[in-house]
Amino acid sequence: MSGLLEGKVALITGGGSGIGAAIAKRFVKEGAKIVITGRRAEALAGTVSALPEGSVLPFAGDVRKWEDAQSMVDATVKFGGRIDILVNNAGIDTPGTVTDTPIEQWAAVMETNLYGPFYVMRAALPYMIKANVGAIVNIASLAGLRRIPAMAAYCSSKSGLIGLTQQTALDYGKYNIRCNAVCPGATRSEMTEHSMQGLAESLGTDITGAMDYLTRFNPLPHPATTDQITGAVVFLAGDDSVKITGAVLPVDEGSCVVDPCGSALAGRGWGD
Repeated sequence: MSGLLEGKVALITGGGSGIGAAIAKRFVKEGAKIVITGRRAEALAGTVSALPEGSVLPFAGDVRKWEDAQSMVDATVKFGGRIDILVNNAGIDTPGTVTDTPIEQWAAVMETNLYGPFYVMRAALPYMIKANVGAIVNIASLAGLRRIPAMAAYCSSKSGLIGLTQQTALDYGKYNIRCNAVCPGATRSEMTEHSMQGLAESLGTDITGAMDYLTRFNPLPHPATTDQITGAVVFLAGDDSVKITGAVLPVDEGSCVVDPCGSALAGRGWGD
């Protein structure tokens, strides 16, 4: 039985850990040949070691640099003969409001989360235009649709990525190129565990307790694993979504439909 991405060639940025590594493993399972990129060669090697020989090529590079973005796309085409799918997953966060986020940290988040996808899409699109087909999936965040206190850079960058996704869908649909965004909510990953440390300490609990606290009012009241994000990405990258473009798909345990104040009141017996 063929996989959902059988014969496809994909480039996945930020493929050395977290959601990116999970996507890489799922894509190979579904029959794709992939190139994974990231700044940490050792992390990429860890992902490669879990995959069949010949199915994956690691490329150590930085999406914040245009030259690296072009090189990783060129390497994908050389490895697989073309590029069918691009997944822009590389991302970082930093805490802070507008007035207390260091300027260099603001720049780093924007360069990684917004400029990076722009650079890689700019490099990949000419190949996709020539082939008259392509699927781009940008990993945004629920933070691009809603706000998190004192996360000005991260929320702004992910909102910008959603806008860039929809603009790309509009401009390149005539070439049979689709561009969609997946917006994970609370997800257990290396990045989120690091950012949850302060909350866990303030609650007197561990990372699991902190994430359960955050998701307690969600219709599905537990955080996702990285593997649980991959199904949405496979769907938007594959042929089953051939008529879907410009979509913004939350994978957030239902968080986007919740009014936290109303949920808190319901928990106290209001609205019964």
